[in-house]
Amino acid sequence: MNYAGVSTVTTIGLNVLPVTVEVDVDRRAVIYDIDIVGLGDTVVKESKKRVKSALKNSGFGIPQGRITVNLAPSDVKKEGSYLDLPIAVGMLQAAEVLNRDIGEFVFFGELGLDGTLRKVRGVLPILLSLSQGKNRAAVILPIENAREASAVRGLKVYAVRDLKDLVSFLNGYSKKTPVEFVQPDLEHAVSADISDVKGHDFAKRAAEIAAAGQHNISFRGSPGCGKTMLARRIPGILPRMTMEEALETTMIYSIAGLLDDKGLISERPFRSPHHTASTTAIIGGGTDARPGEISLANNGVLFLDEFPEFRKDVIEALRQPIEDGTVTIARAKLTVRYPSRFMFVVAQNPCACGWYGDNVHECTCSWNDIRRYNRKVSGPMEDRIDIFVDMPRLEFKEYASRTSAETSLQVRERVERARKRQLDRLSAFRLRSNSQMTHKLVQKMASLDSAGGKLLESAIEKMKLTGRSIDRVLKVARTIADLDDEETVLARHLAEALQYRKKTLEL
Repeated sequence: MNYAGVSTVTTIGLNVLPVTVEVDVDRRAVIYDIDIVGLGDTVVKESKKRVKSALKNSGFGIPQGRITVNLAPSDVKKEGSYLDLPIAVGMLQAAEVLNRDIGEFVFFGELGLDGTLRKVRGVLPILLSLSQGKNRAAVILPIENAREASAVRGLKVYAVRDLKDLVSFLNGYSKKTPVEFVQPDLEHAVSADISDVKGHDFAKRAAEIAAAGQHNISFRGSPGCGKTMLARRIPGILPRMTMEEALETTMIYSIAGLLDDKGLISERPFRSPHHTASTTAIIGGGTDARPGEISLANNGVLFLDEFPEFRKDVIEALRQPIEDGTVTIARAKLTVRYPSRFMFVVAQNPCACGWYGDNVHECTCSWNDIRRYNRKVSGPMEDRIDIFVDMPRLEFKEYASRTSAETSLQVRERVERARKRQLDRLSAFRLRSNSQMTHKLVQKMASLDSAGGKLLESAIEKMKLTGRSIDRVLKVARTIADLDDEETVLARHLAEALQYRKKTLEL
């Protein structure tokens, strides 16, 4: 046999495209070599050396002649090492080592030089795409990806260890059972409990409201007051992940190559990059358009500690993803879109030395230093934050108090009830939380009575609220009403929401 065709796939971001690996053997050629065409990257072009060694060390011969491997369609860029296996299978078919039709299978996996199959990234989006297709072909992949494959229902997936195992299975010398679907457990224990935070009842209440409506929140206070400690406990009070959210989050981690052996991610992500991180690291990008921190935090929390210390371009680049819930990464040869629906949490000191307003330490900053420090975050960026909390120094009586505080599970119960009300109200619009409401929906679902209208009018005049700020105040008020099991937004809900607008530092 001089020709063989093998089905496989390639990924562009979260999109999966079918690829056919065509192997042609010119047995009359004088020079024996392997040519790979079809717009493959450097890793794909290097696969001929891995495949050649893997076949030889597995005891299989290589077809004699000049071998041309075409990756069709040829105008789509192919990346990654998961094309090693389909190329090897094509050569085995051309060498007549396989004695059966392989058209019903889709192959992908990386080959070691000894013929073993190694784990590859991006398996979950590939399998989900194949399971939703009209012709559900069986899949053969490395055994190290079996745990990830167990999260997909309705697809025959076979896991193999090496080329010998593969040939034995395809030729009928051995039998394999498909990878079984495992119902994921979305319950998980809370590792960092909010009851660990002493005092700060006002800040805890603000964190509960933010978690209930997925609102962006900012903590400001002197060093050691508990800003970071409270922020790290927010994932524990967020609602449990749904199956849809778990799959979406796991797909992003799979594409990024960050998925461990646990399989499906059932705990909401908490990403806390260092303030020296670049725009590419935060937003995503690079030559292969990898997802950044904002996409890895999807359905979870993105926490930026020491917020004003981040580079100006990084802070400003966050504005559009926060507003849109998606990020589009455009490169010369590809354009990729990733989801970025995260809860944005930031923490900062009131000044460069950190002690402005503290009743114990003396601030060493000049007025101009304090102004300059707080102006590092622009007005448009601050306009996208719903809740601002100033956290005072923790007093010794609060620190030494033995009074038991509410646990994360207790707070989460209230948050989940409020989120359920939001889902019932917003599911028709394909929205999940109050923070995602459009201006039109805010006017419809957060309408005020006469007392609330007067209060808002007065607040707009005194606090100089922008149109976006007004919408965000009403969204927070709507969430507070949901926590109180109220159908309408009352004046007291609006009054509490207005408390969480940013206070100007008195210089």
